[in-house]
Amino acid sequence: MRETKIETDFIKLDQFLKFENIAGSGGEAKNMIMDGLVKVNGNTEKARGKKLRRGDVIEVFGEEIKLI
Repeated sequence: MRETKIETDFIKLDQFLKFENIAGSGGEAKNMIMDGLVKVNGNTEKARGKKLRRGDVIEVFGEEIKLI
């Protein structure tokens, strides 16, 4: 599991995917989320505006990323 530091109180899920270069665009991030490819804290997340906070673990393509 790798860790990513955020400087704000939260980051939205679609923004996170773009920030980490997992998705190349907002549309691609939206499609990944709607297709059920993204898990937050072990649960498939379908809301692209989901607010992620420190301590959350995001799983995409088998890779886990923890926000710190």
